[in-house]
Amino acid sequence: MRARQLIDSASFGPDALKAITQAFDSAWLAIAAHFGTNPAQIDIARYRLATALLSIADEDSRDVEILKKDALNQMAVQYRENTPTYCELKRQASRRPRPATN
Repeated sequence: MRARQLIDSASFGPDALKAITQAFDSAWLAIAAHFGTNPAQIDIARYRLATALLSIADEDSRDVEILKKDALNQMAVQYRENTPTYCELKRQASRRPRPATN
């Protein structure tokens, strides 16, 4: 719901907003299965998709497929930037205090 509200409140003309809404719906259909059935996780994923879409859209946006592709790419970039690598996780684990043994 937050995602749709974010898109609906964006400052675009009616034609651009229609294309953005269609691109969002199409992109969500393409990735929805990756986010399970937890409503909170779905809401977060949809909000991230809406944010990614709005970050690449402009008033001249009309091509739904280009918007969809670019939004999914933007979402993937954001995911990679915010997800720790295996090496980072291993480094963090090595810094944790170890439980005392008896």
